[in-house]
Amino acid sequence: METALLATFTIIVSFLVRGHDCKVVQFIFGDSLSDVGNNNYLSKSLARASLPWYGIDFGNGLPNGRFSNGRTVADIIGDEMGLPRPPAFLDPSLNEDLILENGVNYASGGGGILNETGSYFVQRFGLYKQIELFQGTQELIRAKIGDSEADKFFQEARYVVALGSNDFINNYLMPVYSDSWTYSDNTFVQYLMETLRNQLTILHGLGARKLMVFGLGPMGCIPLQRVLSSSGDCQDRTNKLALSFNQAATQLVTELSSSLPNATFRFGDAYDVVNDIIANPNKYGFSNADSPCCSFGKIRPALTCIPASTLCSDRSKYVFWDEYHPSDKANELIASEMIKKLGFKPVNQTDSPSPAMAPSAS
Repeated sequence: METALLATFTIIVSFLVRGHDCKVVQFIFGDSLSDVGNNNYLSKSLARASLPWYGIDFGNGLPNGRFSNGRTVADIIGDEMGLPRPPAFLDPSLNEDLILENGVNYASGGGGILNETGSYFVQRFGLYKQIELFQGTQELIRAKIGDSEADKFFQEARYVVALGSNDFINNYLMPVYSDSWTYSDNTFVQYLMETLRNQLTILHGLGARKLMVFGLGPMGCIPLQRVLSSSGDCQDRTNKLALSFNQAATQLVTELSSSLPNATFRFGDAYDVVNDIIANPNKYGFSNADSPCCSFGKIRPALTCIPASTLCSDRSKYVFWDEYHPSDKANELIASEMIKKLGFKPVNQTDSPSPAMAPSAS
């Protein structure tokens, strides 16, 4: 009798633990383009989307930590793939059950691939710190469901790594940072790739098998770069740096995908479509591709959107929300391009083994 009860109890516990097998979640590592609220919990951070009018077209219209009027590219890709939206790591409600159901977003505004990037924002998580936080998450989940089930959970999850723009705009291209005079354009990109190689290898060692690295868009065309140029045009050198980064990162990701065991690493490059949107906004339904929807009158650059700012009359007609970040509508087009290029397919639709359902991470 006792043996039968014990066997039944074991089966029930085993079923409950394995109930997590079918749910595929995301773990997102990034900067302000992917932040969903982490920086709002960093009280000393100077990079926070905590004031109106951020989030005006998202949910209840209140600030939610996203540096946009609406969704991020990662939000939209995840939605299209049927993946849950992972909460911010610093969200006070985060616990093991929430992680198992939704994953985690570690992205932090101002963060970069390099530890030194964005230091003048005071508080932010760079990629190494985000990976360290992910290691802590793994310990929690292993304690909750055991090593074997945790290995399956993390290996079936999708991973997004979306950083790099701050390493240029808020590091290398600013003379207050030593990197600006220590490296040339080519050697700085090499430095980034060496660092990123190590970071992606660490993530693979922690179970990341389906991972996507987001490329950089034409950074020289964001409103901040335009307004700081004498002509008001895109800054050519900054755009060339983005192209150099994308070329080197493509090679790196391809190499790691073939050399690391069971790795399906992909590179998502939306440079061309963003460049075309900026060059031919009318073609995509936009009327403005060079200035922010949220601005402080004629005072520019107003580095952040604030309650005293003036909003454009139609947010769907502006490519950029503020001096740095695309609008929800632009993010939708960028996400659609990535989905089309990389052939993403929905997950979590059946109880079949999840790796067969989607070719890559989102």
